[in-house]
Amino acid sequence: MRRKLSAAVIAAAVAAIGAVPVIGLAQLATEATPQQATQPANADVPVKKVVLFSSGVGYFEHYGTVNGDGTAELSFKTAQINDVLKSLLLEDLDKGQVSAVTYPSTDPLDKTLKSFEVDVSGNPSLPDLLTQLRGAKVSVSTQGDKFDGTILGVDKKQRQVDAKDGGKTIEVDFLNLVSGGTIRSVNLDDVRELKLDSPKLQDELDRALAALAASRDQDKKPVTIAFRGQGERRVRIGYVVETPVWKTSYRLVLSGAAATQPADAHAEDTKYQAGDVGAQIQGWAIVENQSDTDWNNVQLSLVSGRPISFIEDLYQPLYIPRPVVVPELFASLMPQTYEAGLRSEDSRRAGGGGGGGFGVAGAAPAAPPAAMARQSDRLQEALNEPMNPVASVASAASGAKLGDLFQYTIREPVSLPRHKSAMIPIVTDPIEVERVSIYNAAVMPRNPLNGARLKNTTGKHLLSGPITVLEGGTYAGDAQIDNVPPGQERFISYGIDLQVLVDPKDAKQEEELLTGKISKGVLELSNKVVATQTYVAENKSDRDKTLVVEHPVRQGWELVDSPKPMEKTDQVYRFKESLPAGKSVPLTVKEQVVNGQQIEILPADIDGLVALSRNGKLPQNVRDALAKAASMKSAVTDTQRQIDEDQKKIDAIVKDQKRINETLRTINQSSKLYDRLMKELDDQETQLKDLRGQIDDLTNKHNGQQKELENYIAGLNVA
Repeated sequence: MRRKLSAAVIAAAVAAIGAVPVIGLAQLATEATPQQATQPANADVPVKKVVLFSSGVGYFEHYGTVNGDGTAELSFKTAQINDVLKSLLLEDLDKGQVSAVTYPSTDPLDKTLKSFEVDVSGNPSLPDLLTQLRGAKVSVSTQGDKFDGTILGVDKKQRQVDAKDGGKTIEVDFLNLVSGGTIRSVNLDDVRELKLDSPKLQDELDRALAALAASRDQDKKPVTIAFRGQGERRVRIGYVVETPVWKTSYRLVLSGAAATQPADAHAEDTKYQAGDVGAQIQGWAIVENQSDTDWNNVQLSLVSGRPISFIEDLYQPLYIPRPVVVPELFASLMPQTYEAGLRSEDSRRAGGGGGGGFGVAGAAPAAPPAAMARQSDRLQEALNEPMNPVASVASAASGAKLGDLFQYTIREPVSLPRHKSAMIPIVTDPIEVERVSIYNAAVMPRNPLNGARLKNTTGKHLLSGPITVLEGGTYAGDAQIDNVPPGQERFISYGIDLQVLVDPKDAKQEEELLTGKISKGVLELSNKVVATQTYVAENKSDRDKTLVVEHPVRQGWELVDSPKPMEKTDQVYRFKESLPAGKSVPLTVKEQVVNGQQIEILPADIDGLVALSRNGKLPQNVRDALAKAASMKSAVTDTQRQIDEDQKKIDAIVKDQKRINETLRTINQSSKLYDRLMKELDDQETQLKDLRGQIDDLTNKHNGQQKELENYIAGLNVA
């Protein structure tokens, strides 16, 4: 009996998982009838459209048909449910309606199981389960009988086993049923089948088992969409979820230089053309299907741009005790931006950066295959020719603006199994390129880098990514490029230019007084600081080159008496210079900044004021005011010096009087020495009186001079 019941339980669980969940148990209780045994048919709605964004999200659209009242079930990772709830789009194309969208709760399993009328938490035994179902009507089949009844309960009875087993007793479970006014006790070991007669209880048991089954895969959650209508109808389901960022990698084939190379690319007499070269860029989109669904013949689009996207927790049930108010939380936005260089007015008018424009772009011609009789000879001939990687690859995508974004649409349907990745060519276009050597002292102090200036003439948005540069059919280096909208320009560098040396001469800095004025006793000076930096570049190669020097931008400084930069960014000026073969070319960059300085005249040093009053850069009225202030300060200082000198004399007399008084206490008052010392004390007292009178007069004079100086300076305003 237990084996058959277990099989029935498993079947009920599988049926419940595939069924459409109903909104509430109350509705189930009122609407469920024995005639409602069939569930709405499941619809086949495979994914048919995928749009991947470079911001790390993807839009997926399913398309299929449903007949009558049907359901579509999609499986998502638990981490994707919030995105699905936020972005789910539904459409019945043939006048049907969407009735409900259901998905599993995230409550703990024990809490979910206890919400059903049949509690299967804790792995209950059959007797325990039947005890929960007391009062339920069941149909019971034994080996030789079949009857109906209402469960009264389950008893344990003692039963004696055969003597050959030692005459022991064991406990046996008996199911007590009320049937036709009588109570019938049935040994559970004799029961072969037990069926619940109540559709409601059976449904509750099915749902509890379905919850158990769903809990085994915590990372997968089914979302079921119910459609209502008549007949066969077309339906669409769309949503946005997190996806791996689609990436790009490029191949830049420089053909202009290779066209003039001899057969031996490493020969000493190799000749190159300076400046513009024909080039072709090849871009590959790297796409990853990390979903759990195969993409079979889907319409794939790739969008470059960064629409704002965030995650809000809509899936987790919120239990908020009142009256606590939970503030709304938003994820911080961290935009990424790139500032291209701003070209000078002359460069914009000329269409270039001073000293040459872009050449006509074009792909390198493929070398014609040699008609060799033997396959080994043909192979050797092919290996002797440089590879043309752009000749056999055509773009599989068409590009178009999508508002402020740019969309690549893959022309042919794409099939990509789950957890697989693919490379798809999306760019195979000529591009305008100018070869340059880029010098930045902070990157390399002695050598510039081999580089190029690209102008996006493809008409497509080039997403950021690595670039493998091929020159003359061979690998020349790797570069990195940021997002380049159509028509914009970017620099790339892919190697060290060992044939050019740059000597950044020691910077000089000079300071010069410009002018000054006086406002409320404060001298305001304007000083100009001029900094000069010279770069001397020597081209040791046998071909002309174009050098781009990056000079740092300093806040508040401006260029003076310098060449106009081809462009400027927030960090550097870019100066473009022609560098002939075997020659040295200097580039001098001069900058200046005007600083303000304030000097309070009253506490200022007299010598400093005198020096400023003689500085011809200052206006004459300012110099006269400073000279007068210096003279008045000098008079105050002289008076104070006289006071200090008289005070020193008083201090010396007082000290000497102390010595005389000490001597008088030790000699006879009738001696001549005593009389002489007494006369000396009398003379000193007269001197002290005169000195103290002079100090009083000088102090009054000093106070008057000081007040006059302060009043003069306080009201001093000279422009």
